[in-house]
Amino acid sequence: MTDSPFVAETVFHVRYAETDAMGIVHHASYIVYFEEGRSHYMRQRGSSYADFERSGFFMAVTQVNAKYHKAARYDQRIRIRCWVEQVRSRTLTFAYELADEETGEVFVTGSTQHICINRDGKVVKIPSNWLTWVENK
Repeated sequence: MTDSPFVAETVFHVRYAETDAMGIVHHASYIVYFEEGRSHYMRQRGSSYADFERSGFFMAVTQVNAKYHKAARYDQRIRIRCWVEQVRSRTLTFAYELADEETGEVFVTGSTQHICINRDGKVVKIPSNWLTWVENK
C-alpha cells in the first residue's frame, strides 16, 4: 500500500444516485469517492482544500488512474483510505483504496496526480508551508 505512516480513512454508505439500474456503483462515482478521500485527508491533517484556495493556489487534477477489482453496490459501507504517494516541487500524487468496511474486500485502487497553479492558471511551485504540511508524516 504505502510507506507513508499517515493514511486518512473515512467510511460512507453508497447512495442510490451513485449506482446504475442494477444497483452497482457507476465507475465515474469512484472518482468522486477519490475526491472525498482527498478532502478527508486534508481535514485530518488539520487544514482543508478551501484553505489552500484561499491562499491563492489550486491543485488541478492532471491524471486519474483507477483499477476496478470488484463491484460495490447500493447501501454498502465503503472505507476510503487515502495517502500521499509522491511529492514533487509542483505536483502531488494521492493514492486510494476503496474497500468493503466489514470484509475488507477491495473494490477499487487508484491515484490522482495534481499540479499546483496560481489564480492566473500559471503552474507554480507548491508553497513551502504546504509542502511541509504534506511531508510532515
